Amino acid sequence: MAYSVRQFAEERLDTKLIVIRAPEFQDLRCMSFTARGPHEILVAGCQDTMFRIDVEKGAILETLPAADNYTIMKRGGQYVCAATSTGSIHLLDLNSFSVVKEWKAHIGWINDMDAKSDFLVTCGYSPRQQLGYMLDPLANVFDLKTLMPLPPIPFQPGAAFVRMHPKMSTTSIVASQSGQIQVVDLMNPNTVNLRQANIYDTYLTSLEMAPTGEALALTDAACSIQLWGSVAKFQFTEFPNPTEFATPLPPLPPMDWSTDTPLSTVGMPYYREVLLSAWPSHMIFEVGAPPSKPDPTLMSSLKRAEIGYYGPNPRKTRRYQAENTRATMFAQDLMTAPKFLSEKAREVQVKDEPERRMSDILESMNDMTLSGGIKRDVPVMYGNVEIKYSKFGVDDFDFEYYNKTKFSGLETHIANSYANPLLQLYRFIPRVRNNALRHTATLCLYDFCMLCEMGFLFDMMEKASGQNCQATNLLKTFSSLSHASSLGLLEEHSPNRSLTEMIQSTNRYLLDKISADSRQMSPQASLMDQALTTQALAAIRCAHCANEMMRPGGSYVHELVYPAKNLKNHMRMPRPSFSQILKASVERQDQTRGWCDRCKRYQQLSTRKSIQDVPDVLMINAAVHSAEAKQLWATPNWLPQRIGIIVNHGQFYCYEGQDLQLHLTRGAYVIKVYELVGLVADINSGENQKSHLVSMIDVAHSSRNETDEDHWHLFNDFLVRQVSKEEALRFDPSWKLPCVLAYQAKSRSHEMDDSWKESLDTSLLYRRWSANLDPQSNAFRHLSHTDEAPRPEMPIAIDAEFVKLQREEIEIKADGSRETILPSRLGLARVSVLRGAGPDEGLPFIDDYITVSEPIIDYLTEFSGISPGDLDSTTSKHALVSLKVAYKKLWLLLNLGCVFVGHGLLKDFRTINIHIPRAQVVDTVDLFFIKSRQRKLNLRFLAWYLLKEDIQTEMHDSVEDARTALRLWRKYQEFDDAGILEQMLEEVYKRGREVGFRAPGAGPKDDTSLRKENSGGRDTPDLISGSRPTTPMKKAAALAFGGKGGFGGSPMGRTS
Repeated sequence: MAYSVRQFAEERLDTKLIVIRAPEFQDLRCMSFTARGPHEILVAGCQDTMFRIDVEKGAILETLPAADNYTIMKRGGQYVCAATSTGSIHLLDLNSFSVVKEWKAHIGWINDMDAKSDFLVTCGYSPRQQLGYMLDPLANVFDLKTLMPLPPIPFQPGAAFVRMHPKMSTTSIVASQSGQIQVVDLMNPNTVNLRQANIYDTYLTSLEMAPTGEALALTDAACSIQLWGSVAKFQFTEFPNPTEFATPLPPLPPMDWSTDTPLSTVGMPYYREVLLSAWPSHMIFEVGAPPSKPDPTLMSSLKRAEIGYYGPNPRKTRRYQAENTRATMFAQDLMTAPKFLSEKAREVQVKDEPERRMSDILESMNDMTLSGGIKRDVPVMYGNVEIKYSKFGVDDFDFEYYNKTKFSGLETHIANSYANPLLQLYRFIPRVRNNALRHTATLCLYDFCMLCEMGFLFDMMEKASGQNCQATNLLKTFSSLSHASSLGLLEEHSPNRSLTEMIQSTNRYLLDKISADSRQMSPQASLMDQALTTQALAAIRCAHCANEMMRPGGSYVHELVYPAKNLKNHMRMPRPSFSQILKASVERQDQTRGWCDRCKRYQQLSTRKSIQDVPDVLMINAAVHSAEAKQLWATPNWLPQRIGIIVNHGQFYCYEGQDLQLHLTRGAYVIKVYELVGLVADINSGENQKSHLVSMIDVAHSSRNETDEDHWHLFNDFLVRQVSKEEALRFDPSWKLPCVLAYQAKSRSHEMDDSWKESLDTSLLYRRWSANLDPQSNAFRHLSHTDEAPRPEMPIAIDAEFVKLQREEIEIKADGSRETILPSRLGLARVSVLRGAGPDEGLPFIDDYITVSEPIIDYLTEFSGISPGDLDSTTSKHALVSLKVAYKKLWLLLNLGCVFVGHGLLKDFRTINIHIPRAQVVDTVDLFFIKSRQRKLNLRFLAWYLLKEDIQTEMHDSVEDARTALRLWRKYQEFDDAGILEQMLEEVYKRGREVGFRAPGAGPKDDTSLRKENSGGRDTPDLISGSRPTTPMKKAAALAFGGKGGFGGSPMGRTS
C-alpha cells in the first residue's frame, strides 16, 4: 500500500509524501491516533507487535508487544478500542498501550465498530447451525466510562456497519449489507428512524459519515458511492481546504473526420458480461408481424379502379387464413429440415439440381446462429432437433441428414430421452463400456439390470456405425425403477425441474445402480466398483463430546464445491484453478446433525474424508449455480484436459498445467494422470427453444488406434458432428454451461476389450426359462448344444408380433391438414426363431410370448395373432418370458454370427430395439424388389404366387410367417442358380399388376394393416385370372446367396 501511495504522489500530484518501510511490517491492518496529538499514531495488525509512529518525522518511535491480532482500531474516551480477529474488544491504555479491559463482543469476528465519547458500538459475525457464519441481528453497545455493556441495538436484517454521529454523542447509524439504515439513540433504543438505500443487485461494502455530521457516504460492491444529506446544507468538514486535484492528462491528438473516414478507426468496447441494456429473452415479446408479400401473378393482372386496384382471387389460401410471416423471416437463420425418405424415393432426380447434403450444411453451421432474444452467438448445431413424422411414421425420417459420422446418435421421441447425452458419455468411457459388455455376456436375467441395458445399447451403437439408434429398452427399464421416480428423475413426474439438476441426479443414481448390478453377478470383486469408486475413510466427529468414529466413505461421483464469496477480501483473492476446486470438493468437510453414540442424542457432527485410493474413472458433477462459479467456467481454458492426482497418507493432491508437468519430471511421487473424456452441457439456445442437454466427447479415447487424439464430437441427440477442441471446451454463462464431467486414467485410453464375445454364456438358448409348459415337441424343440450350437453364417428364420401400447397423437391445423406429433408406440408380444438349415429346417427353437407390464390399448389380434389373456401369466397357455430374456436370446444369436432371414425385418428390429448388421440380414422384401417399380411386395402375395400357399387366412402367426420367408429365400436361390432371377421378378410384378398385388382372400383391410407396415409392402387385391409359375430346375452346383439382387452382399454361402 505504501508503494502505491508513493507512486500516486510522485506521478499524479507532483508532491512528496513520506513513505515508511520496515521489515517488521508484516500484516498491518489498522491504526489510531494516540493521546499525544495528531502527529502520532498507533499501528497494529495480525502480528505480534504494534508500532508508535511519528507521521511528521516519518519515524518509528517504539515497538510494542501486541496482546492479540488486531483488525480495527478506534479511539474512544480514555482508551484505544482494538478489535481482535476472534471477535473480542481490547481497551488499551493511551499511555502504556496495555490491555485494561477485554470484552467478548461477537463469537465470530468483528466486521465494523465505532467509538465516540463514552460509547462503543460493534457489528460482527457469529456461527449459525448448518448455515455457517452470519451477521448478528444485534449491534452491541459498551459504556467506556463504566466499562460495562449496555442493552444492544436490535437490527433484524443483520448489523454490518456502524458509525457514531460526530456531534450527537448518543446517536448511532447502523446499516445492513442489503441497504437498510437505522438511526437510533443509544439511551433510548426503542426510538429509531429507518431508511433504505437503493442498491439493487449489489450489496454495501462500507459506511462513512462526514466530520460535520451533514453527509453520509455508502459504497457498494459495484464500485458506486451514494451520498446522503441535505441539498441545501451540505458540508463535509468544519474547516475545508481547497481540493488538490491530480495533474491532468495531456489532451488526445486531434483527429480529422470526414465522410471517407473508415468506421474501423473508432475503437469499440469489449464486454465480458451481458449489458443491462440486453433484456433477458423471457421478457422480450414479438408484437405484430410484417405484411405478407403479394402474389406476383395477382400483381400482374390488377386493374385500376377509382380507389386502388382490383383483380381475381388466386384462391391459394382458405378463407380467413393468415400467413405466419414472422416464421418466414426467421427461416433463413434456421437449419432446413430434410425431406422424408418417401419423398426422395418419388422424386425424379434432375442432373443439374444438386442434392441437399448434410455435409454442405455442416460447413456453414458455425456461421449460422439461432434467432431470438440475446442468444445470437449460439451456433445452429446446438439448437433443439426434432423428428418430423409422415404417414409412414418415424421410419420415413432422414436421420442420415443430421449425421455423416461413424458415431450413432440417439432419437428423442422416447420418454426421458433427456438422458441421451449422459448415455453417450458413458459409452465412450472405455472402462465403463468394457465392464458393461462383460456383464451383459454373463447369464444375468434380472429384469431391472441397468448394466445389462447399457451393454445392449453400447453394442447396438457400435454395430450401427453412424446409423441412428434409440435407447427404448434402457429408458423403459429406467422409467420402471421406483427409486428413479421417488428421486424425481422422470420427466413426467418433474416437469418444472431444471435439466441440469435432473442429469446430475441421474448421474449419481445410475453410477450407484450399475455398480450394484455388477455386484449381483460378482459380489466379491465388482469391476464397476473398482473402476468408479474413490476409496475413502470418513471421520465423523461430535462437536459436543469430541467422539470420533471412522466409517467407509467411498463415492462414485464428486460434486464440485466452489469457494464462498469473501465479503472482506473478495477483491484480493486470486482466481482458483480447477484442480484446487476439485481437491477441496473431494476432501470436503460437511457439517450435519446426527446421532452421537456417546451423547445418546442428536448432535452437530462434522465429517472429514481421508482419501485412500482413486479409481480409473472420475465422474464429476459441475454443480454450477452461483454467479461466481459461472464466471469461472467462462474463463478461457479454465477446464484442463489433463490433471494429475497424488494420494499420499490419506491426503489428496491435484495438479494441472505446469505444476503437473513439474511433478511428472521430478518423479518423486506416484502420480496418476487423467484425461478429459467428455462432458454433458446444458444449452439455453434462445427464447423460441427450450433448454436441452448435449454432450461434447473426445472419441479418440475409445479408438483402437493409439495414435488418435483430440477428436471432439458434438452429440446433440441424433445430430452428430465433429468440432474443434476449442469449441468443445468453450463455455458461456448465457447459454452453455457444463453439468457432468468424465475423466479417465490416461493408461486406460484405447483399451477396447472385445474378449466378452469369446465368453458368451449361451445356456439361455438350450433350456426353458418360462414357468409355463413347453409347446408340443413335434412343433417346437430347443437347440442341442452338442450339434446345433449357433455359429457364424448359420441361417435362422425370424418373425415377431406386436401389440399397441400408445396411440398416435395427431394435430389438425387450421387449413385442415394433419400432422403427426407423436407416432403410436408398439410393444413386443411374440418372437419366433426357426432353424434355417439342416434336417429340422423350419422347426422353431424360440417361440416366446412376452409379458407386458404396461397397459395394452389394442392387441391387434387380426394382424398379430395375440388375444387378450395370451400375455397374462395367470391365464396364458404359452411360454411367457420377460422382455429381457427374449431380447437376450436374439442378442446372443446376433453376436454368435447367425444370419437372420425374414420378411420386412427392418421395422421389426427397430421396434425390438436391436441393430443387426446388413451382412447378417436376409430380407425377402428386398430380395423380390425392383427398385424402379417403387413398390415392395407383401409376404402373402409372394407365398401365393411363388410357393403356391395361402397364409394369413385368419390371423397372422409368427412361426408361419418366418417359415414362409425362409422358403421364399430358398426359392430366390433357385431362381438365381437357374439364371432366371430377373425374368422371374418381372413376371412377379407383371402378375401383381394384373391382380392388384393381392392374394386370394386378402381384403382391403389388409392394405392398412399394421403387420404389413413392418414389411414395407402392401397387401394386394383378390386374384382375377392367370396361373402360378412353376419352380425351375435346380443346378447341381451349390448356390451362393447374396449375389445379384441379394441383400447387402452377405458372404454366407447357400446352406442346404
